[in-house]
Amino acid sequence: VQLVESGGGLVQPGGSLRLSCATSGVIFSIGTMGWYRQAPGNQRELVASIFRGGGTHYADSVKDRFAVSRDIAKKTVYLQMNNLKPEDTAVYYCNFKISSWNQYWGQGTQVTVSS
Repeated sequence: VQLVESGGGLVQPGGSLRLSCATSGVIFSIGTMGWYRQAPGNQRELVASIFRGGGTHYADSVKDRFAVSRDIAKKTVYLQMNNLKPEDTAVYYCNFKISSWNQYWGQGTQVTVSS
């Protein structure tokens, strides 16, 4: 399994970014794809998930601003981030989870929200 994130960068408050997670060796129907983030000094936290059947879940802090989606044909998962805030600054990681003891991580992509 390989997960490769892209799309991070520097954006002003109120701006938008779309992160992509290109996968190989992943079968979407047997696990959950998730986006996590980790800011300096903080624990890694779950931002959004898309489940095997396509249902989604969001952290309260990003509801109504972020949207997770997947393109099964392209084997890619996306995180559309709108109305970004400085507190969204973090390294964002893609995750594929089959179980608590069987999960995979990407290398992360930096998102910086600053004027």
